[in-house]
Amino acid sequence: MTDRLVIAGSGFAGTWAAIAAARARALAAREAALAITVVSPAPELHIRPRFYEASLEGMAPDLDALFRELEVTHVAARVESLDAQARALELSDARGARSRLHWDRLVLATGSVLFKPDVPGLAAHAFDVDQLAHAQRLDAHLKSLAARPASAARDTVVVAGGGFTGIEAACELPARLRAVLGERAEVRVVMVEQAPAVGPDLGPGPRPVILEALAACGVEALTGVGVAAIDADGVTLTDGRRIAAATVVWTAGARAHPLAAQLPGEHDRYGRIAVDAHLRAPQAPTVFVTGDLARAAADDAGHEALMSCQHALSLGRVAGYNAAADLLGLPLHAYRQPKYVTCLDLGPWGAVLTEGWDREVQLRGAEAKALKRDINTKWIYPPTDRATAFELGAPGHVIVA
Repeated sequence: MTDRLVIAGSGFAGTWAAIAAARARALAAREAALAITVVSPAPELHIRPRFYEASLEGMAPDLDALFRELEVTHVAARVESLDAQARALELSDARGARSRLHWDRLVLATGSVLFKPDVPGLAAHAFDVDQLAHAQRLDAHLKSLAARPASAARDTVVVAGGGFTGIEAACELPARLRAVLGERAEVRVVMVEQAPAVGPDLGPGPRPVILEALAACGVEALTGVGVAAIDADGVTLTDGRRIAAATVVWTAGARAHPLAAQLPGEHDRYGRIAVDAHLRAPQAPTVFVTGDLARAAADDAGHEALMSCQHALSLGRVAGYNAAADLLGLPLHAYRQPKYVTCLDLGPWGAVLTEGWDREVQLRGAEAKALKRDINTKWIYPPTDRATAFELGAPGHVIVA
């Protein structure tokens, strides 16, 4: 009898779950005993942490050859719903045709979606860099500004949200605007953060470096204020101020994919599912939850995995291995990721690298930028062959940057 391991999603967590599951199957020398299937719209890994960049080339590496080498089947479909009791996914393909896919073990790795509150005009007028198609839409819009007559609105971008993505996007945007509008344009980029300081989740450690970089890049930071409404010509802030802007980029946080809500159990304020040390959903024992969907303890000091690529890589390895091991009779691996670093891109100014949960600055400027470039263009890309995949696919393997 062949057991069925289904992985929903081919993002960072889903891709590495597939690799780790195939590795566990090979180690057990029981290839015929376990069928591994990945479900996603396309066999691609979208390099989501880079969608703020000006060039979007190479942001969706093809996984088809790797999956074939690993003997992993890919099903091109979206997961519309799940039934943990029936152990089945409801799928829809590109033509809208529906089907059901049953599992013996499921790895839920559908990631997160951009948080979009009920702000008037947000859906109709704002851009974002949450998905590749959205980043491409923003890029096309920015390039189209050259055809408009010069005005304060044309030359202004408002970035809503001063967190990780908002800072990285804001630091890139002045140069992107000048490349389109010319050096004489009176370019203005305004970052709006409702918390009292920029980078509220990054803490005070790197903040002086971030503020220095924002100033050097020409980004204005407005803190302690939010966006109350967006229209075609700009934004109205919660304190009543008005900023004329033809471009508004929304970056205000993430929430777990809606599928998480269909699993029974405890969910946190981000919609993530509280999992055990092996990343199993306690009230759905055939389901392992990973990546941005998992509220998982990262260490014994009370820290939890973040909704980040860095944590998704390791969470994926552990979930994929454990789902396979559970079917193959292998011992399970407890997820732990106590080492934490942050490498924040700060545009032409450089970058900043911090270490530890208190985010102590280790590198800044050009030196940190070189490391960030390696992370973004090498370290987070998927392997292309079975040997490398299995070498890096052990559940305890951690990329810390």
